[in-house]
Amino acid sequence: MLRAVVLAILCCVHAASGTGTHSLRYFYTGTSAGVEFPEFVAVGIVDDVQIIHYDSNSEKAQTQLEWMNEAADPSYWERNTQNLVGAQQAFKANIGIAMQRFNQTGGVHTWQRMYGCELDDDGTKRGFTQYGFDGKDFLILDTDTMTYVAPVMQAVATKQKWDADRGFAQRRKAYLEETCIEWLRKYVQYGRETLERKVPPAVTLLQRKARGSADTEVLCHVTGFFPRGVEVTWVRDGRDQLEEGVQSGEVLPNQDGTYQLKKILTVSSEEQGRHSYSCQVDHVSFKERQNYNWVPESGPPIGIIAGVIVGVLALIAAIIGVVVWKKRQGGAQKSDYSKAPSKEGSDTSSDTAANA
Repeated sequence: MLRAVVLAILCCVHAASGTGTHSLRYFYTGTSAGVEFPEFVAVGIVDDVQIIHYDSNSEKAQTQLEWMNEAADPSYWERNTQNLVGAQQAFKANIGIAMQRFNQTGGVHTWQRMYGCELDDDGTKRGFTQYGFDGKDFLILDTDTMTYVAPVMQAVATKQKWDADRGFAQRRKAYLEETCIEWLRKYVQYGRETLERKVPPAVTLLQRKARGSADTEVLCHVTGFFPRGVEVTWVRDGRDQLEEGVQSGEVLPNQDGTYQLKKILTVSSEEQGRHSYSCQVDHVSFKERQNYNWVPESGPPIGIIAGVIVGVLALIAAIIGVVVWKKRQGGAQKSDYSKAPSKEGSDTSSDTAANA
């Protein structure tokens, strides 16, 4: 459940990683009592790499990155631990305040914060801070005026309190525009070999018969790429970018630190005969956009073939007994996607937390 909470925060924030941009982001999650996972969790992320982790069980800031341990001295970890212990206490208080504002007396509730900065290669800087309660926006910092926007009436009192504290506003501005950028530059220098690596994706086209219809589903699976930013598009006849009939997944992390994305195209048998389809992939590791042409399989779709095989095995099982039946059961776990032939080419047309 803890992983689900962290992912819920991450999915609500657009990725800033792109060519020529570095970002430093911190995600804090405080949870009310009554759950089995830590009541407070904090992670720090540079570009797409988690550099620091803290939770209320360990009460210790730490990392799994060798280059961070080599670059940061013990005082760095002690200082961050102390800061996060303070944030943990503030979050506990803020959950109680927010529950009172929303007239809530029980249940599981979350108080969340996301803040950080971005730096472009041309020197452009951006800072951001926002708070959420129970997965919804509570306060968002307007960096032009350095005042907060309150999306809900229950947040107005906090907005007025924080906006009236000019010292707090000045510290906030100094952190986002100076301190955060300074540390971002340091982290990028520490982990340049990791953060600036470019790993090209592997692309596979798989097809199967759509359930409940005669249509065909074609999966474009793009995986193993870094950095996170990628553009994947289904194209018809080499020119028409398709949105209708396309299911797009989210960019998800792989265990090795790379990423993956899936996009599924649904095509009717009539459309297959009239048009050609391709999956176009653009990534910073490519010199130019890559084009993967889908070549429909000849003969019955794999789903039909699998159904015939299952039927035959059932008949054999009825005749020769339990042994063959067990073999049939073992084979029933296979995916009904089959690898679709494809032709690969290129197409250039193409601060510290405050109480609420």
